[in-house]
Order: sequence, then C-alpha cells, then structure tokens
Amino acid sequence: MLLRYLAYTLATIWLIHSFWPEHADAQQSPPPVSQCQAIAEATPKATFVSVTPPGATLAAAADSEVDITYLGHSTFLIETPGGISIATDYNGWFRPPAPPTVVTMNKAHSSHYTLTPDTAIRHVLHGWGEDGEAADHDLVVGDAYIRNVTTDIRSGYGGSELNGNSIFIFEVAGLCIGHLGHLHYELDDSHYRQIGRLDVLMVPVDGGLTMGAESMSRVVSRLRAALILPMHRPPLIDDFLAMFGDGFDKSFATGATVKVSLRSLPNKPLIYVLKGM
Repeated sequence: MLLRYLAYTLATIWLIHSFWPEHADAQQSPPPVSQCQAIAEATPKATFVSVTPPGATLAAAADSEVDITYLGHSTFLIETPGGISIATDYNGWFRPPAPPTVVTMNKAHSSHYTLTPDTAIRHVLHGWGEDGEAADHDLVVGDAYIRNVTTDIRSGYGGSELNGNSIFIFEVAGLCIGHLGHLHYELDDSHYRQIGRLDVLMVPVDGGLTMGAESMSRVVSRLRAALILPMHRPPLIDDFLAMFGDGFDKSFATGATVKVSLRSLPNKPLIYVLKGM
C-alpha cells in the first residue's frame, strides 16, 4: 500500500511539472541578487564604504579586471572579463570600435540617448519608462548584472518629470559600478538604499546643467565610492575638484582607459580624471 501511495504521489508530481504552463515558471523565477544592495537594505542611513564582499566567488574574482574607457560626454565603455561590452548614455556620437553588447540611455538631453541605435546592439536599456511607468531593468548578460534606480528630472516651465532619469548600476567581477546619468536633484535615503555600495562612480560635472558643484559633491561624498570618474563638461573640472578636501585624492590620467579590480581599488577615495575629460 505504501509503495502504491508513493507511486501515485510521484506520478502526480510528474504530471504537474509536465503540463504546467511554461510562462508560470518564468514568472516564479527569482530575480537576480544584488551584491551591492545587501548592506544598504540593513543600514538605510549609512554612508557606504567600498569593501571587498565575502564569498568564494568574489574572492576568486578579486584580480579580474574590468576595463573602463571614457569615450566622450557621458559615454563610458565598460568591458567585462567575460567579453561583455556596455556603453553608458549612448547617443550614437561617441561609438566604441565595435557595437557594444548593451547600451544604456537617459532622455534629459539629446546628447544622452538616440532613438536610432545600431541594430547590432543586443540590449538597449532606456532610463525612462513608457506610459507613465518607471523604467525597471534587471538584466543578466554574460558575467554582468545591470539594474537601475530612477530619479526625477526638471521639465519645462519649472516643473518636474517623474522618473525621467536612471542611475544605472553594473555589477561585474565583484565590483559595483554606478553611472549617475543626468542627475537633476540630490538623492534621498530611498535612492541610497536602492543604490547600495558603489566601488566606481561616474559623476556629471557641469556647474549646474545637472546639479551645482556643491550639490553634486554632497552626493559623491555620501556614496563614498573608491574610484570616482568625472564626465560631461570638461572645462568645469577644476571647480568640481575644488569642492573636495583632504579626504579625497585627485589625479589626472594619461590615457582614456582605467583597469579596475576589487584588489586594485584605492583605499582612499580617488577622483580620477580620464584623458578626454
């Protein structure tokens, strides 16, 4: 009797799995787990310091290098150890040598997006949503996990557009890399919780087209990334650097590319101005 009961049970389980609609499995698939948010959820008002997260996988990846190249304006090319290439705020003007795997965009200005990207690009991620909904990206491609945190932007006649900008976060080789996009307003605690720890931060410097230097410096200080890469408006870089005291190192690179790994991150936050910026 017991054997017959077990046989019926196993047969029932097999039938359920055989005939269950495929889309239901997809809906129940767990979302990717963010290593960068783990600390943030537990300490919502903390200032996050770049640290090497525990775990065998991350320890093995400590020497894996990510190449970051400044192409111009707000476009960086991120190249992962697994061969994935990502272009930030892609506008079609500053193009890498080959079509990237993924591009991210923001619509605050035409210099931050294009509606006619190269058809060879596999994933085009808009930082703005459709039909009034906020953009929501959780993309795993190769060895990279890409997600976004939306922020409001200024609109005409002194108004605001909800969720018109996205801060894109790229998690690869144990690193948390954040691109602020076209940030118009200072972040609140909710934003910081969603962003979490950042090791590398790409920050707009423009004297007020996004935010003034003082406001942007407060955001940079709160995020406390180990490596800070300015972007956007080169002539104003000296004014931006002047906002930071002895708690930050500053350096001008001789090239447009920096190689980054968990092990090579500076112990003291470094504002590193890549060639071309």
